[in-house]
Parts: sequence; C-alpha cells; structure tokens
Amino acid sequence: MGLTKRTSARKQSGAKSFAPYLSFIIYYLLFSVALTSCYRNQVPTTDAWVPTEEQMDSISFYTTHHYTQNYNFLVTADSLRLIAQLPEEAVSGLLVDTVTVYHGDPLVVADIMILPSDTIDSVWVQMARDQSTIAWVHETDLLKACSPDNPISRFIDFFSDIHLLIMLAVIVLAAALLVVRQLYRHNAMIVHLRDIDSFYPTLLCLLVAAAAVFYSTIQVESPDSWRHFYYHPTLNPFAVPLHLEMFLFSVWAILIVTVAALYDIFRQLPTSQALLYTTGLAAVCSLCYIVFSVTTLWHYLVGYPLLLLYAAFALWRYIRFARTPYSCGQCGLPLHERGQCPRCHAINT
Repeated sequence: MGLTKRTSARKQSGAKSFAPYLSFIIYYLLFSVALTSCYRNQVPTTDAWVPTEEQMDSISFYTTHHYTQNYNFLVTADSLRLIAQLPEEAVSGLLVDTVTVYHGDPLVVADIMILPSDTIDSVWVQMARDQSTIAWVHETDLLKACSPDNPISRFIDFFSDIHLLIMLAVIVLAAALLVVRQLYRHNAMIVHLRDIDSFYPTLLCLLVAAAAVFYSTIQVESPDSWRHFYYHPTLNPFAVPLHLEMFLFSVWAILIVTVAALYDIFRQLPTSQALLYTTGLAAVCSLCYIVFSVTTLWHYLVGYPLLLLYAAFALWRYIRFARTPYSCGQCGLPLHERGQCPRCHAINT
C-alpha cells in the first residue's frame, strides 16, 4: 500500500495570471499614498492656550501619580475613614470629625492638596461619595483601600497580589498534578503527554507562559508605565508603548487560539473525552501562568531561560509524538510515521 501525505488541493483559476499585475497596482497605490502628504504653514493664533500655575501643578501631579480631579475610585477594603475638616487641622493635632465609607462605595476625586509639613504623607486627596459626603484622606490610605473604578483595573489587582500568587501557586500545582495524574492513569488524552493532532493546545500553553513572563517583566522593569496602564487601562494594543503592546497582543492571541483549540478538541474527540482534555489543558495553562509569573517576578534571569526550555520541550513533544504528517494509503488513518497501520494493518512505505 502506498503512503499519502495529507494535503489540500488548491483550486486553479484564470485569475491566477492576473494576480501579479493586481499586486503591483495595489503596492503602487499604497506607495503613492505613503509619499503624499499635506503641508500647511504654521499660522500664529491669538487664542493659544496658556496654562495657569494651578493647571501646570495639576498636569505635573497627573504625570507622576496618574490620576487627577474627577477620577473615579471604588472602595475595595472593608471600610475607609475620611477626615471632614481641612488637612491642616489634622496635621496640627486638632480634634477632627471622621466619615466612614464602606466596601463597594464609589468615590470621586474632588480636590488635591500638598502639605509639605505633613511628615506622614504630604499628599491629601479630597474624596466625594455624594453631595453630603466630601472629606479628605492621605493618598497612601486611599490607594491601599481603593482601586480605579473599572473592571480591567480590578482584574489586574486580583492577579498582581503576590501573596495571592504564592497561594494560588500551591493550590494550582497540587490540583494540576492531581488532574494530570488521573487523566494519565485513565489513558485520557492530555497536552504534552498524550496529545491530539492539533498544534493549538500546545500553542495556547506557550502563549500563556509568554504572557505571564511579559506581565511580570513589565511590573519589575517598568513599574511606572504599568502603573499608568493600571489607572488608564485599554485593550487596544496600538494605543500603548511597545512593551505593553506585546503583552496585549499576547492576551488577544490567547483568546483567539483558545477558540481554535476548543474547535479542534471537540472535532477530534468524543464529547466526554474532549471535556476531560479541556480540563487538563486548563490545569496546564494555570500551572504555566503561576510558575512563569512567580519565577519572573523573582528574577527575570530565571523566568526567560525557563520559558525557552519549556518552549523547546513543548515543541519537541508535539513534533515527536502528537503530529501526524502521514495517513494510511488504504483506510486514511493518521499516522505518526511510516509502517504498519494499527487499524487495517496495511504496510505503508
């Protein structure tokens, strides 16, 4: 019996001969547009904006603290105590009234004051919950008890807690090993060990590991840009610097590859086996995120070499044991290598 490689026939058409000319026309138009630009002499205007000293202070504060007046926070601690009087009275040791806001209360920055005489924290922020609740608090106390009022920032808070990461590392490691062991004992399909003929699960694990390394590297090497992204998050990779752009591209790639992997899993396996395989894949991805986040936060010289070793291992396992480049010439069963077909016992040479 003959051995046939799995190939897909490409349809031929008469338009093929016209393709080079069409490509030339498109490239010529794009090149022409790139070289074409409009030029306009600068005309001095009389209504140019000249910022006041107060506005300059606000801009300077925004560039270093990444928030300013009218910014929205949400109380994430159990409670936060605010001072009803002016900050000078609290700094002078006078008796002051306090107002307490609770978990889930939205707050808006009403004013910001700098008191150099305050040895605890020179930055005071006036927060407003409603028209009757407007009071002051130290910035350090505010940031400990509140988060930016948007879901992306709260999601970042959850995954940035180092204590939570360590706790999750122990739980996920134990759960992942248990799941993998059970699946392996029951002869179930599992990524890297007994994989299906699809590169998407392996690619998903590699993307999760790479995203975890990027995420931790940005936090360690560029904390200020990460802090700005934390206060003003976006899912648009073209609206952020290059290092954040790479991270966002990896996040989008994870979402796309997840859909492709699920499609291949449920196409190749029965529903019950597909669900088991998906459970194992989720466990391996969680383990990758925890391991590479913690190791890169500890030291990037550990995280990056570990990522390269894992990528080499994952690719070797897929190419050596999961990929089936051949199919039986008699029954069409996918084969890893030439030889006897396990289904029809035909010899493929």
